[in-house]
Amino acid sequence: QVQLVESGGGLVQAGDSLRLSCAASGRAFSYYTMAWFRQAPGNVREFVAAVHWSGTNTYYADSVKGRFAISRDNAKNTAYLQMNSLQPEDTAVYYCAADRRSYSSPLLRTGGTLDYWGPGTQVTVSS
Repeated sequence: QVQLVESGGGLVQAGDSLRLSCAASGRAFSYYTMAWFRQAPGNVREFVAAVHWSGTNTYYADSVKGRFAISRDNAKNTAYLQMNSLQPEDTAVYYCAADRRSYSSPLLRTGGTLDYWGPGTQVTVSS
């Protein structure tokens, strides 16, 4: 069993940066791919980024590539999402997820039936 809790969201201006954290409980954290998703009002949940259990490989949605960076610290049971050059279209609730699928799996990117989800943290970017 893994429990996830996101933090670090808030209200920022366009061009600012934020770092989200996802703290996990449970000893099996390092066995899971960690991923970030987001959902804006009226939109479906969309994939943002994923990181291999070792932290060595990552995968990004085209919309955030070059601006966002996902990482993890298995010693701290925590995953991160560094978000730079934020834009109003990045406004959403951000969720972290843990799953046993590969970080590069197309099925993981659909967001369906992932093993564990956090409750989410709100990110609002004003213009």
